[in-house]
Amino acid sequence: MKAFLLAAGLGTRLRPITNDIPKCMVPICGYPLLYWWVQLFKKYGINDVLINTHYLPDTVRKFLLLNNSENNGVILHEFYEEKLLGSGGTVRANFNFVKNDNKFLICYADNLTNINLSNLISFHDRHKGILTMGLFYTNTPKQCGIATIDKECLITDFVEKPITPGSNLANAGIYVCSSDIFSYLPNKDFIDFGKDILPLLIGKMYGMKVNGYLKDIGTIENYNLAQKEWRA
Repeated sequence: MKAFLLAAGLGTRLRPITNDIPKCMVPICGYPLLYWWVQLFKKYGINDVLINTHYLPDTVRKFLLLNNSENNGVILHEFYEEKLLGSGGTVRANFNFVKNDNKFLICYADNLTNINLSNLISFHDRHKGILTMGLFYTNTPKQCGIATIDKECLITDFVEKPITPGSNLANAGIYVCSSDIFSYLPNKDFIDFGKDILPLLIGKMYGMKVNGYLKDIGTIENYNLAQKEWRA
């Protein structure tokens, strides 16, 4: 199975750590964040992964070369973006990467996680939505993409960083998508999943509450906390 790992962000909230390395390469317990993603993909049989780059791409390229030379079962491909395309724009630009697949993963590399990807994929296969979104409970819903689900786990509402949240179920930044998702990607230069695509899929996508560890390491506070929690 294939996956997009979205890793091209500037990491401005993590400076000065990201002055010299991109966010996806910050060390977590002695290894780059990308290393932990590769271990997760390897564990669940995700063997073909496209990583987008933009800021300080050479560091990521060295990691990709080393990983691919080790023949560990996960092949990493780079897609360099001279100009950022957004989370949806990256997927749209790489239709050929998944054109022969009926489903694939989209993951945000900002997260440190050990969730069970097989459970999420099985859920998607049972519900047959256009997209299945991993969900988690948050104490800060105004800072997240928030979903409302019915008793069948169909997402009946989704708002990015709502002023008045309808629930505390937040987007975990891990999706299983069917190939039909490409019909919902607008034809424009920059496409953001949370703002441009997910609202179009209300009533056509499902949400699954995920178990396991999940932390957005995009701020200094969260990064330091993740270091302690991951080691434990």
